[in-house]
Amino acid sequence: MSDSRARAPRRAAPAGSAPYPRAARLRAPLALLVGALLTIEAGGGLVIFFARLAFGTTPGEAVHVIVGVALSAAYAAYQVGHWNRVAPFRARLDYALGLIAALALSATNLTGLWLGVAWWRERVVHASAAPVAYGTLLSAAHNIGSLVTLTFLSAHLAAVFRRDARARRALSS
Repeated sequence: MSDSRARAPRRAAPAGSAPYPRAARLRAPLALLVGALLTIEAGGGLVIFFARLAFGTTPGEAVHVIVGVALSAAYAAYQVGHWNRVAPFRARLDYALGLIAALALSATNLTGLWLGVAWWRERVVHASAAPVAYGTLLSAAHNIGSLVTLTFLSAHLAAVFRRDARARRALSS
């Protein structure tokens, strides 16, 4: 092989480090919390979206709002640590997809918090069981942002895992 990187000796891993540090990071409590909350939000959001269109009801709305607030806080904490580890931005596919996913999730969380205020006013402040009058454009932005988030987050993770697999193959050859 003429590629000098292929002939370079492997560096020894620091003492006590895992052979696959990403696997350890994916099992970190904050990452697991964000993943679990995002899963609950995505599933609940799809149920609410479908039920509202098909039946005019919003089952699980309170859970969606409460978990959404928790996700917003947990994601902000996660993203600060994540960015401190991966900065500066690099012109690579995984970074571009991650940036789009982060922006989409942040926008979706902000629109969700705004919708949550409307829910809070109707359910808690006014103690009403009437349907919450959500703004159409705000609700649409939240729904579209949710789908964009899931699409680009999945693509970001796939690109990162693919890059890792290529690096492992290069080291083992």
